[in-house]
Amino acid sequence: MKLAIIGTSGFVGKALLEEALERNYEVLSISRDKDKIPFAENPKLTALSINVYDVEKLAKALEGVDVVISAFNAGWSNPNLYNDNIQGFQDIENAAKLAEVDRLIMIGGAGTLFINGEQLVDSPDFPPEIKPGARSVRDFFNVLKNEQYLNWTYFSPAIEMSPKVTDGRTGKYRLGTDSPVFDENGKSRISVEDLAVAILDEVENKQFIKKQFTAAY
Repeated sequence: MKLAIIGTSGFVGKALLEEALERNYEVLSISRDKDKIPFAENPKLTALSINVYDVEKLAKALEGVDVVISAFNAGWSNPNLYNDNIQGFQDIENAAKLAEVDRLIMIGGAGTLFINGEQLVDSPDFPPEIKPGARSVRDFFNVLKNEQYLNWTYFSPAIEMSPKVTDGRTGKYRLGTDSPVFDENGKSRISVEDLAVAILDEVENKQFIKKQFTAAY
Protein backbone atom coordinates (compact mmCIF):
# COMPACT_ATOMS: atom_id res chain seq x y z
CA MET A 1 0.00 0.00 0.00
CA LYS A 2 1.25 3.48 -0.86
CA LEU A 3 0.43 6.44 1.37
CA ALA A 4 0.69 10.16 0.70
CA ILE A 5 1.09 12.34 3.77
CA ILE A 6 0.53 16.06 3.26
CA GLY A 7 2.09 18.49 5.72
CA THR A 8 5.05 16.36 6.77
CA SER A 9 7.12 19.33 7.93
CA GLY A 10 4.58 20.08 10.67
CA PHE A 11 4.17 18.76 14.21
CA VAL A 12 1.53 16.14 13.34
CA GLY A 13 2.84 15.38 9.86
CA LYS A 14 6.31 14.43 11.11
CA ALA A 15 4.83 11.95 13.58
CA LEU A 16 2.62 10.43 10.87
CA LEU A 17 5.61 10.10 8.57
CA GLU A 18 7.70 8.35 11.22
CA GLU A 19 4.91 5.91 12.12
CA ALA A 20 4.19 5.09 8.47
CA LEU A 21 7.85 4.37 7.73
CA GLU A 22 8.16 2.25 10.90
CA ARG A 23 5.32 0.13 9.50
CA ASN A 24 7.25 -0.22 6.24
CA TYR A 25 4.75 1.62 4.05
CA GLU A 26 5.81 3.23 0.82
CA VAL A 27 5.31 6.91 1.58
CA LEU A 28 5.01 10.03 -0.56
CA SER A 29 5.81 13.08 1.58
CA ILE A 30 4.30 16.36 0.42
CA SER A 31 5.29 19.61 2.09
CA ARG A 32 6.24 23.20 1.32
CA ASP A 33 9.95 22.35 1.59
CA LYS A 34 11.11 18.77 1.11
CA ASP A 35 14.56 19.67 2.50
CA LYS A 36 13.01 19.98 5.97
CA ILE A 37 11.74 16.41 5.93
CA PRO A 38 13.53 13.81 8.10
CA PHE A 39 14.24 10.21 7.08
CA ALA A 40 15.43 11.32 3.61
CA GLU A 41 17.69 8.28 3.40
CA ASN A 42 14.79 5.82 3.80
CA PRO A 43 14.29 3.95 0.49
CA LYS A 44 10.53 3.77 1.15
CA LEU A 45 10.24 7.58 1.18
CA THR A 46 9.76 9.96 -1.73
CA ALA A 47 9.70 13.63 -0.67
CA LEU A 48 8.27 16.39 -2.88
CA SER A 49 7.91 20.14 -2.42
CA ILE A 50 4.40 20.97 -3.65
CA ASN A 51 2.08 23.89 -2.99
CA VAL A 52 -1.30 22.30 -2.24
CA TYR A 53 -3.04 25.20 -4.00
CA ASP A 54 -1.55 23.91 -7.28
CA VAL A 55 -4.26 21.31 -7.81
CA GLU A 56 -2.97 19.95 -11.12
CA LYS A 57 0.58 19.41 -9.80
CA LEU A 58 -0.72 17.86 -6.58
CA ALA A 59 -3.09 15.56 -8.45
CA LYS A 60 -0.28 14.39 -10.72
CA ALA A 61 1.87 13.57 -7.68
CA LEU A 62 -0.97 11.62 -6.06
CA GLU A 63 -1.52 9.28 -8.99
CA GLY A 64 -1.06 5.68 -7.88
CA VAL A 65 -1.49 6.50 -4.18
CA ASP A 66 -3.94 4.36 -2.18
CA VAL A 67 -4.54 6.66 0.81
CA VAL A 68 -3.99 10.39 1.30
CA ILE A 69 -3.53 11.60 4.88
CA SER A 70 -3.79 15.36 5.19
CA ALA A 71 -2.15 17.16 8.10
CA PHE A 72 -2.18 20.42 6.12
CA ASN A 73 -2.34 23.71 7.96
CA ALA A 74 -1.79 27.13 6.37
CA GLY A 75 0.14 28.34 9.43
CA TRP A 76 -1.15 29.43 12.84
CA SER A 77 0.41 32.89 12.42
CA ASN A 78 -1.17 33.38 8.99
CA PRO A 79 -3.51 36.43 9.15
CA ASN A 80 -5.66 34.83 6.45
CA LEU A 81 -5.64 31.41 8.11
CA TYR A 82 -9.37 30.71 7.87
CA ASN A 83 -9.65 31.31 4.12
CA ASP A 84 -6.28 29.76 3.26
CA ASN A 85 -7.11 26.63 5.24
CA ILE A 86 -10.50 26.24 3.58
CA GLN A 87 -8.94 26.68 0.14
CA GLY A 88 -6.15 24.22 0.91
CA PHE A 89 -8.54 21.58 2.24
CA GLN A 90 -10.74 21.94 -0.85
CA ASP A 91 -7.76 21.74 -3.19
CA ILE A 92 -6.50 18.57 -1.49
CA GLU A 93 -9.94 16.98 -1.80
CA ASN A 94 -10.16 17.94 -5.48
CA ALA A 95 -6.62 16.73 -6.23
CA ALA A 96 -7.34 13.37 -4.58
CA LYS A 97 -10.40 12.95 -6.77
CA LEU A 98 -8.55 13.94 -9.94
CA ALA A 99 -5.86 11.37 -9.08
CA GLU A 100 -8.58 8.75 -8.47
CA VAL A 101 -7.38 8.08 -4.93
CA ASP A 102 -9.72 5.84 -2.96
CA ARG A 103 -9.30 7.20 0.57
CA LEU A 104 -8.72 10.61 2.17
CA ILE A 105 -8.05 10.89 5.90
CA MET A 106 -8.20 14.48 7.10
CA ILE A 107 -6.71 15.56 10.42
CA GLY A 108 -9.07 18.16 11.81
CA GLY A 109 -9.27 19.70 15.26
CA ALA A 110 -10.73 19.03 18.69
CA GLY A 111 -12.96 22.07 18.22
CA THR A 112 -15.24 19.93 16.04
CA LEU A 113 -16.10 17.66 18.99
CA PHE A 114 -19.33 18.08 20.97
CA ILE A 115 -19.90 18.46 24.69
CA ASN A 116 -23.52 18.80 25.82
CA GLY A 117 -24.67 19.46 22.29
CA GLU A 118 -22.21 22.30 21.62
CA GLN A 119 -19.07 22.09 19.52
CA LEU A 120 -15.99 23.11 21.46
CA VAL A 121 -15.05 25.78 18.93
CA ASP A 122 -18.34 27.59 19.71
CA SER A 123 -17.86 27.55 23.49
CA PRO A 124 -17.02 30.89 25.21
CA ASP A 125 -13.86 29.41 26.75
CA PHE A 126 -12.32 28.36 23.43
CA PRO A 127 -8.92 30.06 22.96
CA PRO A 128 -9.46 33.03 20.62
CA GLU A 129 -5.97 32.84 19.12
CA ILE A 130 -6.67 29.45 17.51
CA LYS A 131 -10.36 29.98 16.76
CA PRO A 132 -9.96 30.92 13.05
CA GLY A 133 -8.05 27.69 12.38
CA ALA A 134 -10.50 25.63 14.44
CA ARG A 135 -13.47 27.16 12.64
CA SER A 136 -11.92 26.44 9.26
CA VAL A 137 -11.52 22.70 9.90
CA ARG A 138 -15.02 22.52 11.40
CA ASP A 139 -16.57 24.35 8.47
CA PHE A 140 -14.72 22.25 5.91
CA PHE A 141 -15.83 19.08 7.68
CA ASN A 142 -19.41 20.17 7.03
CA VAL A 143 -18.49 20.29 3.33
CA LEU A 144 -16.63 16.97 3.43
CA LYS A 145 -19.72 15.21 4.80
CA ASN A 146 -21.32 15.64 1.38
CA GLU A 147 -18.39 14.07 -0.51
CA GLN A 148 -19.71 11.08 -2.48
CA TYR A 149 -16.69 9.89 -4.48
CA LEU A 150 -13.93 9.61 -1.88
CA ASN A 151 -13.96 7.23 1.06
CA TRP A 152 -13.16 10.00 3.53
CA THR A 153 -12.44 9.89 7.25
CA TYR A 154 -12.26 12.94 9.51
CA PHE A 155 -10.11 12.73 12.65
CA SER A 156 -10.48 15.06 15.64
CA PRO A 157 -7.51 14.92 18.05
CA ALA A 158 -7.89 14.92 21.82
CA ILE A 159 -8.35 18.33 23.46
CA GLU A 160 -4.76 18.25 24.75
CA MET A 161 -2.34 17.31 22.01
CA SER A 162 0.83 19.39 22.09
CA PRO A 163 4.56 19.02 22.72
CA LYS A 164 3.66 19.22 26.43
CA VAL A 165 1.90 15.83 26.21
CA THR A 166 5.09 13.81 26.58
CA ASP A 167 3.89 10.21 26.87
CA GLY A 168 5.62 9.36 23.58
CA ARG A 169 4.54 6.27 21.69
CA THR A 170 2.65 3.90 24.00
CA GLY A 171 0.55 2.32 21.25
CA LYS A 172 -2.47 2.61 23.55
CA TYR A 173 -5.52 4.80 23.13
CA ARG A 174 -9.32 4.68 23.30
CA LEU A 175 -11.61 5.59 20.42
CA GLY A 176 -14.62 7.87 20.23
CA THR A 177 -16.72 9.46 17.51
CA ASP A 178 -17.96 13.07 17.83
CA SER A 179 -17.35 13.70 21.56
CA PRO A 180 -14.05 13.87 23.48
CA VAL A 181 -12.66 10.77 25.16
CA PHE A 182 -11.76 11.57 28.79
CA ASP A 183 -9.49 9.63 31.15
CA GLU A 184 -10.11 8.90 34.84
CA ASN A 185 -8.81 12.37 35.70
CA GLY A 186 -11.25 14.11 33.38
CA LYS A 187 -8.55 14.89 30.81
CA SER A 188 -8.81 14.42 27.06
CA ARG A 189 -5.21 14.04 25.96
CA ILE A 190 -2.91 12.11 23.63
CA SER A 191 0.69 12.38 22.48
CA VAL A 192 1.35 13.17 18.84
CA GLU A 193 3.09 9.79 18.51
CA ASP A 194 -0.02 7.92 19.66
CA LEU A 195 -2.18 10.12 17.45
CA ALA A 196 -0.09 8.80 14.56
CA VAL A 197 -0.63 5.23 15.78
CA ALA A 198 -4.40 5.78 15.80
CA ILE A 199 -4.36 7.21 12.26
CA LEU A 200 -2.23 4.41 10.81
CA ASP A 201 -4.40 1.84 12.61
CA GLU A 202 -7.40 3.41 10.86
CA VAL A 203 -5.63 3.10 7.51
CA GLU A 204 -5.42 -0.63 8.16
CA ASN A 205 -8.69 -1.28 10.00
CA LYS A 206 -11.08 0.95 7.99
CA GLN A 207 -13.44 1.44 10.92
CA PHE A 208 -14.50 4.99 10.12
CA ILE A 209 -15.20 5.21 6.41
CA LYS A 210 -17.23 8.40 5.76
CA LYS A 211 -17.27 9.04 9.51
CA GLN A 212 -15.62 11.17 12.18
CA PHE A 213 -13.55 9.73 15.00
CA THR A 214 -11.30 10.77 17.83
CA ALA A 215 -8.72 9.08 20.07
CA ALA A 216 -7.33 9.77 23.54
CA TYR A 217 -5.98 7.95 26.57
